[in-house]
Amino acid sequence: MARRMILMLLSVAAVLGGLGAVKYFQIQTAVAQAASFQPPPEAVTTAVAKRDEWPASLPAIGSVAPVQGVMVSADMPGIVARIAFESGAKVKQGQLLVELDTRQEQAQLAAAQARRELAAANLTRMEGLIKKGVTSHAEFDASQAEDKQAAASVGEIGAAIDRKTIRAPFTGVLGICKVNVGQYLDSGAPIVQLQSVDPIHVNFSLPQQDAANLLPGTPVRVTGDGLPPGEPIEGAITALDSVVDEKTRNIQAQATLANPNGLLRAGMFVQVEAVLPESSHVIALPATAINHAPYGDSVYVVEEMKGPDGSIYRGARQHFVKLGPARGDLVAVISGVEPGQEVVTSGVFKLRNGSAVQVNNDVVPGDNPAPRPQDS
Repeated sequence: MARRMILMLLSVAAVLGGLGAVKYFQIQTAVAQAASFQPPPEAVTTAVAKRDEWPASLPAIGSVAPVQGVMVSADMPGIVARIAFESGAKVKQGQLLVELDTRQEQAQLAAAQARRELAAANLTRMEGLIKKGVTSHAEFDASQAEDKQAAASVGEIGAAIDRKTIRAPFTGVLGICKVNVGQYLDSGAPIVQLQSVDPIHVNFSLPQQDAANLLPGTPVRVTGDGLPPGEPIEGAITALDSVVDEKTRNIQAQATLANPNGLLRAGMFVQVEAVLPESSHVIALPATAINHAPYGDSVYVVEEMKGPDGSIYRGARQHFVKLGPARGDLVAVISGVEPGQEVVTSGVFKLRNGSAVQVNNDVVPGDNPAPRPQDS
């Protein structure tokens, strides 16, 4: 009985040992196959890196401001008798905008003019009497004073009437009217905005280290939402602030631009690019070629690589790069890529260092420095 039990145990052990040996050899074979496995190449597009010359520029965020801009307001209190403009209209300097009710002042002016005429007549009589020696010099002086006082009264009332006749202080474009006929206005009550919009200013700030590169006359290009895409408005820096902001360490600059079509309006948010006289040498690549990551920006360069089995294949090697400004579809690469290298321009999201690639440039990403999208 014991002998039979021992034989059975030996048989089971032999079977298990055989199965384990078979499975061991299967695992070793799978590991060897996995080690030599080469994933299929990824389809990508590429471009040969070329050195390009870009004019140096300084980007900034700006705000549009009028050369002249005021809220036209009532100089004296009164009731609106006439509104002589339309909202949004262009007006010339001195053009009538609003008339306040001056009936009381007109009556006072008529009385003052009558007193002035009487005082002038009395002065004329006194001049004749003083020559004949009939009257005293004191009476003649009093008559002269009355004449001057009457003239001053006429001028004062006339000035009050003029102050109730509100005119455009300069040529510009009006905003929306804020008053109505018959409305009583206090002194200083707003009537309408008036902005001089051609030419127009753009105010922006740049870091203090760039102050040495900014001079009056430096060209600027302005773009922004609401402006024609791909058609920047050009102007030049006309003024620099005399101090640097202590909180931001930025210097304020002001550019002046022609605005005949009124595309720029006061208060608009715009992008400003100050064009410097010198140029910089960069390698311009499509923006799709850049792999952005928290640890740095990189591109993939196609090279001849050696696989684990010693075979040669075309693969992608990751290069970390330093980026410069962007222009349209292109991004300037300052360092990390050399001219003549073949750079992957699309499909970078599916690559890793050493990935095999298959180049297909039938359809390539855009590389226009000033694109004009059809649906913009």
